[in-house]
Amino acid sequence: MNPIDCSPIGFVRVSSVFIRQTRMPQKPSFAAALKTVRKARGLSQEAFSEVSSRTYLSSLERGLKSPTLNKIESLSEALGVHPLTLLALAYAADDKSLQKLLARVSAELDEMQAV
Repeated sequence: MNPIDCSPIGFVRVSSVFIRQTRMPQKPSFAAALKTVRKARGLSQEAFSEVSSRTYLSSLERGLKSPTLNKIESLSEALGVHPLTLLALAYAADDKSLQKLLARVSAELDEMQAV
């Protein structure tokens, strides 16, 4: 059996067919952002018992469920961060740079206020 090429762009053997991998843009991941902030704060899933069940939080962190804005606000409060922090982290991977993303958002907000 041949090893699979795990490089960003390569060929992967599936059965007897080779499929060319293409670099796909990474999708926003609220799940990864939530888990990252929770771990950075040193909190367990059980620490969110007043906000949601451990099962629901686990589902959010695995990307099986999507939270409402109200839930994002509650989770952010429990984490001690602004809700936009979670959203910025979720989208930062798409722009490759958090600073680039924040600059874009700032410019768009300035543009909206000028109207």
